[in-house]
Amino acid sequence: MKKAPTTPSSRRKLFEAAALGLAASSAAQAAPGDWTPKKASAGGPVRSGHLLFLSGIGGWYPERRKEAGDAKVQMRSVLESMKAALKKAGSSMDNVLKVSVALVDPENNWEPMNQAYEEFFTGKVKPARSYWGATGFRRKGQLLQVDCIAYVD
Repeated sequence: MKKAPTTPSSRRKLFEAAALGLAASSAAQAAPGDWTPKKASAGGPVRSGHLLFLSGIGGWYPERRKEAGDAKVQMRSVLESMKAALKKAGSSMDNVLKVSVALVDPENNWEPMNQAYEEFFTGKVKPARSYWGATGFRRKGQLLQVDCIAYVD
């Protein structure tokens, strides 16, 4: 018995039907509300799979340093804290994928903050970075706060 040739259109319909069947099958197996994020504390950052999430790293803590300093001093402090937390969790600054910076008075503080940032991220491929202006933080004198996402094996 000779098979009829399969046209691109009929092949596409077969693939679509198979994909719909697989999607329906996996959806039927997971009841609503069964999904929970796979996350755990990694001694500071939160880990989900191969990702580490660090958030709310402040630029100045009076218990660590008497004077608040400028944005460059505070960014160095943040990045040293970040580096230590990543190391403790089994990662490094080389594995940072994204950095978010909230910065008070960006017009005056961008350049000093960026100078310190460039000291820590020197490679060709730097993390994605976003920043936005902030009006202030809980600690008077704090000029910035940083979040990051990093990769860990």
